[in-house]
Amino acid sequence: QVQLQESGPGLVKPSQTLSLTCTVSGGSITTKYYSWNWVRQPPGKGLEWMGLIAYDGSTYYSPSLKSRTSISRDTSKNHFSLQLSSVTPEDTAVYYCTRDVGVVTATYDYWGQGTQVTVAS
Repeated sequence: QVQLQESGPGLVKPSQTLSLTCTVSGGSITTKYYSWNWVRQPPGKGLEWMGLIAYDGSTYYSPSLKSRTSISRDTSKNHFSLQLSSVTPEDTAVYYCTRDVGVVTATYDYWGQGTQVTVAS
């Protein structure tokens, strides 16, 4: 059973960088051909895909967030991380890490429980 767990600060100030980590257990983030994604849900809105890091370390980002987003991984710790720079209150959301059964197939078979991040001064 694969488990994902998000961690990081729940409050970030405007203009700062939001940093979250997703720790994976029960499976390796280098296993072919899975990808590891970040998805968020702002209050009262739908899910928004942010980006992914694939089993081979390649990354893909949402065009609308690409200039502010970076996803990296630490294979020795079996975790992957999200950095979102220059945040505004519009980045307030529940952030989820997920596993996709492929690369950009949007077929998520495992999800973290989600972590609330609020952007406020």
